[in-house]
Amino acid sequence: MYAVIETGGKQYLVKENQKIRVEKLASDAGMIRFPKVLLVFDDKKMDLGAPIISEAAVEAEVLRQGRNKKIIVFKYHAKTRYRKKKGHRQPFTEVLIRKILRKN
Repeated sequence: MYAVIETGGKQYLVKENQKIRVEKLASDAGMIRFPKVLLVFDDKKMDLGAPIISEAAVEAEVLRQGRNKKIIVFKYHAKTRYRKKKGHRQPFTEVLIRKILRKN
């Protein structure tokens, strides 16, 4: 069974027992629930939300908080001696999808 969830302004295609990295969540450890489910499907049936499926949810376990590898942000204007160099590390939360719940 697969589902499409929305969190942090992004959409993720998930299945049970899958690890994913999402935008940073406030929860440090334990279980978390994603109520914004846009699509649930398996081999036989597909439920499509308009825009969300109100009776569906995805339960996940927070594994860790972290930050991605550093990226360099460099701004440059030719012929004006303008150079700005900055580094950025985007925070993330790694979760393990436990259950996809839907009303049958």
